[in-house]
Amino acid sequence: MGRRHEIAEVRRLLSTAHVVTLVGPGGVGKTRLALHVAADVERAFPDGVWLVELAGLRDPELLTGSVNEVLGIRDVSHRPPAEVLAGHLRNKRALLILDNCEHLIRDCAVLAADLVRSAPDLRILATSRQALGIAGEQTLPVPTLSLPPAPPGSDRPAPPAAPPVPSEAVRLFTERAASVVPGFTVTDENRSDVERICRRLDGIPLAIELAAVRLRALSPGELLARLDDRFRLLTGGSPAALPRQQTLRALIDWSHDLCTEQERLLWARMSVFTDGLDLQAAEAVCSGDGIDREEVIDLVIGLVGKSILIREDHPGTPQVARYRLLETIRQYGRERLVASGQENELRRRHRDHYRRLAARAYEDLFGPGQVARFGRLKLDHANLRTALEYCFSEPGGVPEALDMAAGLLYHWVTSHYLDEGRRWLERGLLTGAGSDGTRGRALWSGAWLAVIQADMDAATALLEEARTIGRRPGQEAILGYVALWSGMIAMSRGDAGTAIGLYEEAAERHRAENDPTGLAATLIRLCLAHSFREDWPSSISAGERCLALCDAHGEGWHRAYAMMALGVGVWRQGDARRAAELERESLRFNRSLDDLLGTGVNLEVLAWIAAAEGEHVRAARLLGVLQRIWQTLGAPMSGYGHLMRYHDECEATSRAALGDPAFEAAVRHGGRMTCEETVAIALGECGRPGDLAAAPAPSPLTRREMEIAQLVAQGLSNKDIATALTIARRTAEGHVEHIMTKLGFHSRAQIAVWTGDRNRAGDHAGESDRDGDRDDGGDRGTRPAA
Repeated sequence: MGRRHEIAEVRRLLSTAHVVTLVGPGGVGKTRLALHVAADVERAFPDGVWLVELAGLRDPELLTGSVNEVLGIRDVSHRPPAEVLAGHLRNKRALLILDNCEHLIRDCAVLAADLVRSAPDLRILATSRQALGIAGEQTLPVPTLSLPPAPPGSDRPAPPAAPPVPSEAVRLFTERAASVVPGFTVTDENRSDVERICRRLDGIPLAIELAAVRLRALSPGELLARLDDRFRLLTGGSPAALPRQQTLRALIDWSHDLCTEQERLLWARMSVFTDGLDLQAAEAVCSGDGIDREEVIDLVIGLVGKSILIREDHPGTPQVARYRLLETIRQYGRERLVASGQENELRRRHRDHYRRLAARAYEDLFGPGQVARFGRLKLDHANLRTALEYCFSEPGGVPEALDMAAGLLYHWVTSHYLDEGRRWLERGLLTGAGSDGTRGRALWSGAWLAVIQADMDAATALLEEARTIGRRPGQEAILGYVALWSGMIAMSRGDAGTAIGLYEEAAERHRAENDPTGLAATLIRLCLAHSFREDWPSSISAGERCLALCDAHGEGWHRAYAMMALGVGVWRQGDARRAAELERESLRFNRSLDDLLGTGVNLEVLAWIAAAEGEHVRAARLLGVLQRIWQTLGAPMSGYGHLMRYHDECEATSRAALGDPAFEAAVRHGGRMTCEETVAIALGECGRPGDLAAAPAPSPLTRREMEIAQLVAQGLSNKDIATALTIARRTAEGHVEHIMTKLGFHSRAQIAVWTGDRNRAGDHAGESDRDGDRDDGGDRGTRPAA
């Protein structure tokens, strides 16, 4: 797609205004234009270009937290999210893209105004169906794509002697048509039909894309004839609606008519999902009353084939395909669902499915398949929110909400939704609802989240109420967790003796209840507490008992933390080599789960080991990376603050050995490294931090390969790269394979480290002048990422 004029105008506006809003009707291409602009201006924003997708967000209270999540801010200090965000951006030169603001217009306006007031170098690019309406905002109406001129007096002029330069609309139609009919081109024979199709669709990108898909079964002439028929039927539509909105609705109406009755029913029912679903969810929620469960898969295949559903693959759950309705398509389906009178029933089924999913994830927590379960919960986070909101909105639904929020405890922790988890739990607890068992579990769950956020007063109050409930008949299991988190509170004060006594009580209670999850969590803390008192035999014993327990159940997350704890004790006993091996093994698991807290603690211990072994540059560079990690989380060594004395010793030793200038330079060097690069180096996948100081050799990659290497370094998958650059997925895969072959690499992490090395050295030249592999033929696009 072209949009060169609009891209240039947005760039000009961003150079003078803090907030620029792209306005226009749904389907006109606001998001795509924003992404093209982001690709063009990326170098002008050294602190990043960040895309916040708001279409699936309904609760305005979660707006700021969602922005923090995209920016990688995982603050655990319990400060207001707006304050955390403003502080993070205060001295940053960054571009923040707020996409699809219309349903949260007032909240987006307040957020944008507050941010640009506190961050003078920040620029905000918003997309919305209406302007934000704040001071200093510049708006740019996004037009439809340029159209071919209508021939005077005839719809079928004689073919020109030479093909004209295609309009933006015709180019987009041709690109999309070629993706479904390989080899499709605009010829003298079909040019008039293609141009008339584009004019009939008023150049609306989404309408053109949906129409082009129909070439799987129709010729351009047949497609045009059916469009004519359809629009003739719709000429009596409401005059209050904009013509372009009528046109888009007409095309979606037509797509709807091309579906079978069962496909239409499934389309409407799928509209209750937020931000995607998998086949299991579709079967559970959408079957019944006209759709048998075993029919769902064929109907899904049919909707994918008709481009109603989009299939998405996610690296974290490669064995499970996911599906998504474009927002405009989803809204259309929701209208049909409301009209059918089935909306409340489908919302109830949706809630029940995700309640069961949360319950199973908690029940099966301590065992194999843990990473896949955590990954699935993370992908379904928006659906979990929707289900919780429905629970709270229904009479008598608060106990269900409280039970579900408590069941998602490890989701809140591992995915770093700490503040949100606390908010759901507090919302339910304040009502006084729930059985003793449900309420007690919610109380100690909230207490753990508060401890991680270093909010010890709140944690203490929650545990007091939980203790009262735990003393009632049949609720003794609650007391094991009360003792466990009370021990962490004592440990935060440096009172290891009291903490050990509480941990011993917790371990005894968890054994009595046959609760391996609680026992493993307790043994980890017991290992660290004994290590703190330099009682090495007791520390090692607790750690090894935890490893044996985890291994017996095939459990991974607690095992990783047990290895971290053992690594501290083994290092303090003088076995640096084994300690480093334990930390690296723990780090590999924490990386697979994207557990930033666990990763941070692992890197801390590796820094301490490096300093103790005299590798002070390595230690200082790790400390530089850790500054950014702890800043992101909002609390250094969150939940493990008693270990900070080793951090302080590491810093003092390395500073003394290197001298202030060299130490600060090494810390700054580390601060410029990404977490992914650092982890790859720490795991020995790409050499040592010192290797990165050497000047890079001239790049053997072409310009397009360098561009793709940069996207790989940002963490984009092949599918994401294909979308960002508007190329085929197989083309992206081929580029990545060529890059690995040329560089002699075998992993994407190695590409990320190599690219980061060149970026830090300021090497943007030297790549091959050949650009023959730039086969997309279109404008460069991007997907902003951290």
